[in-house]
Amino acid sequence: MEISRLYWVLVVVAVAVVAYLAQNRKRKTPDDLEQERRVFLDRVGRITDGTVIDVQEMAAEEKRRSAILLIYNYDVAGVSYECSQDVTYLRHWINLHSCRLGLHTSVKYDPLNPGNSLVVSEGWMGLRQ
Repeated sequence: MEISRLYWVLVVVAVAVVAYLAQNRKRKTPDDLEQERRVFLDRVGRITDGTVIDVQEMAAEEKRRSAILLIYNYDVAGVSYECSQDVTYLRHWINLHSCRLGLHTSVKYDPLNPGNSLVVSEGWMGLRQ
């Protein structure tokens, strides 16, 4: 009888510790998730040719500053993709004034999900300036 009580006490303590850790863990911000996406694409991405369509500055929300979006398109296996990448935090790596309509670029994309792509990251530059 004593062993089963000890077992249940340990189970309750373990569940309480797991619940506490799950509730108090640091949640990833959208910026953290975007950086992880860029690192992933740097590691596994395949490269194809693309074209810059536009560079736009999106209006700021209440707590965030305005975002700079690089809009581009590319083809993979006969399918055309049109994407945008938030380059607000990467703008010191690129010259936004040279990103004009029709600028040729290289695009890194996820071979399992070709819609997941990027043109610039901390470790790779696809823009041909």
